[in-house]
Amino acid sequence: MKHLKTHRYFTKIGILSSLILLYACAPETNKEPAKNTRATQDTHEKTIMSETDRALLEKLKPHFKALPTQATSTATNPTTPEKVTLGKMLFYEARLSKSGAISCSSCHSLATYGVDNRPSSIGHGFQVGGRNSPTVLNADFNLAQFWDGRAADLEAQAEGPILNPIEMAMPDEASAVKRLSSIPEYISAFKQAFPEEKTALNYKNIARAIASFERTLITPAPIDAFLNGDGKALNTEAKEGAALFVDHGCIACHSGTGIGGGSYQKFGLIKPYESKDAGRFDLTKKESDRAVFKVPTLRNVTHTYPYFHDGKVWDIHEAVKIMGQTQLGKDIPDDEIKKIVAFLDSFTGKLSAESKTLPILPASTSTTPHPEI
Repeated sequence: MKHLKTHRYFTKIGILSSLILLYACAPETNKEPAKNTRATQDTHEKTIMSETDRALLEKLKPHFKALPTQATSTATNPTTPEKVTLGKMLFYEARLSKSGAISCSSCHSLATYGVDNRPSSIGHGFQVGGRNSPTVLNADFNLAQFWDGRAADLEAQAEGPILNPIEMAMPDEASAVKRLSSIPEYISAFKQAFPEEKTALNYKNIARAIASFERTLITPAPIDAFLNGDGKALNTEAKEGAALFVDHGCIACHSGTGIGGGSYQKFGLIKPYESKDAGRFDLTKKESDRAVFKVPTLRNVTHTYPYFHDGKVWDIHEAVKIMGQTQLGKDIPDDEIKKIVAFLDSFTGKLSAESKTLPILPASTSTTPHPEI
């Protein structure tokens, strides 16, 4: 009897050992399905939406469009890695200014969401510009550039500040090209970025390169995740603010991929806004364009203060209140403004790590000093 129990004991041990051996020797591929199933389940849990969230999404979809994941490109200026690399260097290149002290990033700092957080930017000789500097982030989704829309695209916009006497103050295009031509590494970089051109380093290509870099400055935000089906991307207050944003009619101007930037509108449509700036009238000389401005993008808006073309308003809650009065003819209650601001904060996105990394700029071979500021 004792031998029988011992036999049964060792039989059980043997079976258990065999099972362990079989499991240990099983191919790795047998373990993979469980991992895939878990990943699929995680994705499903992330994207599933409640009925309330789905209803809100259907309310928002006709008015908003999620940001693309890749930088856009144009037929006349295809985006290439070489152009983006060069454009990034030129974006930070202060030697494109007469003083050698001002660059695109001076007014459009990527550390502060593409603005300088000043009512008006400081330019050459400490002169102050006439309007607030708009954010450069997601600027490619605007119908035009500048508050009055005088530049049709990013290329045209990039040409302006370099020659503007109040901004970077280069006397002419040739001076900018000559300055860069004194830097051997730039000559090589332009040849790589524009290999089809005999004289690659020219003024138009300076602007094309900068525009190519700026097209990469897209900032995916929680609002985009929600539009793509992630119900957890927005908190309760932001969701309530989203409904109010639509119901109050803010989407009449602030819609599309840029959540604004796609139209022109009179500032002071219902209630006049006190400002001496004539807006697009100065450009077109049409009376119908008096006090008309390009509608600004609301992406990253809670960080791009001060607000409006004159930079007079610093608090986002006050800005929403003013917009309600001037554009909608409404006194929006403070508790609703708070929820709308929570929704506006969901437009705050992130730049890629590559975009935020400062480039190393090449040395010049010229010994001629830059003029003093």
